[in-house]
Amino acid sequence: EMMRLLLGSGGLRTPERRQIYFEEMSLIFEDCNEVVFIPYASSNHIDYTERLSEFSAPSGIVLRNIDEFENPIAAIEQAEGLYVGGGNTFLLTQKLHANGLIEVVRKRVIEGMPYMGVSAGSNVACPTMQTTNDMPIVNLESFKTFDLVPFQINAHYHDGNIWLKDGDEFEPHFGETRTQRIQEFHEHNQQSVIGLWEGAFLRWEDDQGLLLGGNATVFHPGEQPVTHQKGVIFNRQLFIHLR
Repeated sequence: EMMRLLLGSGGLRTPERRQIYFEEMSLIFEDCNEVVFIPYASSNHIDYTERLSEFSAPSGIVLRNIDEFENPIAAIEQAEGLYVGGGNTFLLTQKLHANGLIEVVRKRVIEGMPYMGVSAGSNVACPTMQTTNDMPIVNLESFKTFDLVPFQINAHYHDGNIWLKDGDEFEPHFGETRTQRIQEFHEHNQQSVIGLWEGAFLRWEDDQGLLLGGNATVFHPGEQPVTHQKGVIFNRQLFIHLR
């Protein structure tokens, strides 16, 4: 079986972006009657699952909250597909570890169970959750996550500086850029990082990924970042794979 992942940034505010979400979701889960949903990145699991099920309805996929199963590990062992939702990555990672789900999810996805993650859910598909944008609202014993792809994802990525609106004028914020933060990550860590722009998805199959829906900026340690347009195919090292 081949590994199949759909890793999204989030930011589905436009009809075009939502359309790609619905199409890609129905494609990755085409053989699933029911998909297990992990709502751990939110505090209210029931409400979150309902909202996301409603939002995702046009894809035709049935989501079932993992909390409805007697045992979360058994839920993953018998799942046909898995969707990990967005929210706070620290909260998500804490609960994944607390419920012993890291190894079992990794094993099932490597065996061929389709995995979809959006925002925090795509972050935890990486070796660690260290390229999240989220506040550390809970304590973690380990940053390790599913390690399904050999690189890191930074969701909701944007290039350059932030501008603040003051009346009719725009003033530069002069805060750190995302690029600076990822360069700090690379002072201590070797994994390459892909910054997924809003609305972007990576359709990852075995050892290559197709970029859909938006741009992505790739950071290799010690090199200048490079921005790629949708439609490119990446290899495991996040270099362009020539078709």
